[in-house]
Amino acid sequence: MTVLRIGHIEIYTSDRESLVDYFATALDFAHVARARTGNAESSLLERGDVRLVVTEGPIAAEFLERHGDGVADIAYLCDDVDATRERALAAGARPVGVNAVAAFGSVRHTLLPESTRYSPALPWTPVAGGPGPANRVRHVQALDHIAVVLDAGDLAERVAFYIDAFGFERYSSEFIEVGRQAMDSIVARNAAGTVTFTFLEPVTGRDAGQLDAFLERNGGAGVQHLAFLVDEIVPAVRDFRVRGVEFLSTPGAYYDALAERLHEMAPEIGDLRDTNVLADRDEWGYLLQLFTRSPYPRNTLFYELIQRRGARGFGSANIRALYEAVERDRIIAE
Repeated sequence: MTVLRIGHIEIYTSDRESLVDYFATALDFAHVARARTGNAESSLLERGDVRLVVTEGPIAAEFLERHGDGVADIAYLCDDVDATRERALAAGARPVGVNAVAAFGSVRHTLLPESTRYSPALPWTPVAGGPGPANRVRHVQALDHIAVVLDAGDLAERVAFYIDAFGFERYSSEFIEVGRQAMDSIVARNAAGTVTFTFLEPVTGRDAGQLDAFLERNGGAGVQHLAFLVDEIVPAVRDFRVRGVEFLSTPGAYYDALAERLHEMAPEIGDLRDTNVLADRDEWGYLLQLFTRSPYPRNTLFYELIQRRGARGFGSANIRALYEAVERDRIIAE
């Protein structure tokens, strides 16, 4: 009854064609198959070991009305689907269909056998020329982690649920204060380290900030961002910017301080400043990361590019900078 890895992530959207174009053109995913049923049209996209299913239609209507475009399903590949489901139910999971359980908000976990190739089980039709130009550099390698925003006060209970229901382990935690705002976070992952969640919650009794704004726009808890692991982040950001991806900005003062904090990276500061990439290190190595702006009407789900040069953590010194970058963007948007 072990969660082995993520089989696919399904995103419900009101404009499948535009979203498929965003992933295939801007983020360089391969559009490999389409499927149509009586209540949905879906597209399957792949890059590295990441599989995304983009779905529109009546099946998504209730979710879209409440939350807007966003992640509806994070499917697990399991060594024993029945045993994994029974363990989750024993831990208090709410069943959603035959082999799915509620996760948080309106997001579910569909449980699939390890051998599953195309999922969910739909009448997939291959897309001709799906992989795209053969000479294009492929930057995205894997899914590094999934960031989830929870309602205030739910963090400890939700992490405990993942430990009891799916055998996850608590990896790290971080409390961040920015002026009168504050957030709490816990990183949890499965035993194999192949599925990682960063769970976030706003702290009550503080000024409302970006997490509160996300919860309001999203109509409750949900996936805030997906972090894609890339081989080299600076050329990836430059390529993706040309293809239309918008990224958050970072103040110049950050790079002035970075040159002092990570003096050994001085030769790279110019490129990092030009691309707004953040840098940090832990005892194992270095971490480079950057957020996109949300491409969705409600400004909910967005994406992160992350490059690991040995680092195993999540950039403790960068969490504040990332929070502040998203907060600035929120204020500007208002």
